Amino acid sequence: MSKKKQKYYTVWKGHHTGVFESWDDCKAQITNFEGAQYKSFENFDAAKKALKGNYKDYIGKSNLFKSELSSEQLKKIGQPNYNSISVDAAVSGNPGKMEYRGVDTKTKKQLFIQGPFEEGTNNIGEFLAIVHGLALLKKNNSDKIIYTDSKTAISWVKKKTCNTKLELNEKNKSLFDLVERAVQWLKTNSYKTVIVKWETKAWGEIPADFGRK
Repeated sequence: MSKKKQKYYTVWKGHHTGVFESWDDCKAQITNFEGAQYKSFENFDAAKKALKGNYKDYIGKSNLFKSELSSEQLKKIGQPNYNSISVDAAVSGNPGKMEYRGVDTKTKKQLFIQGPFEEGTNNIGEFLAIVHGLALLKKNNSDKIIYTDSKTAISWVKKKTCNTKLELNEKNKSLFDLVERAVQWLKTNSYKTVIVKWETKAWGEIPADFGRK
């Protein structure tokens, strides 16, 4: 089994700021801190350099991101529609502890976050994030679109079902209850919100990315 690569976590805004060498240390600085700003980096020097810079220059994309697409392909894809929200999920192990969130695509302001749930999958998180976003935008009578980087979650939402292979147990019962509520919402509500696949190859990581990659 290959050794897990060391990552470094920059915290621009949190209980304490700086560069941290583990996700647990980083999480301690951002938990229950409104508007926390943080991201992971592949090495200490990159994380330290980022700390001296602006959070918005790094989040939502890799600090080393360079599109492999041709200029013609990039031109065809265009730029993101910033009249939107972006959603994403993160899981530690699969299944494992899972959480999801939604942010304003342009400002990166966090609009909602749920979790961590004791036992979930990335696909379930992505699905719940989209439905949460749909409900929020409908409640606010917003014309914004939703970006997600999960084709699977888009498919599940369109079919109004969560086609997970994860089995119900005591650990994930509360998560399955939430999934059931999400499915019922889809079956009993109409919406005009357009759900769009985020073009990761052209734009980098989705703005709602948890910054742990």
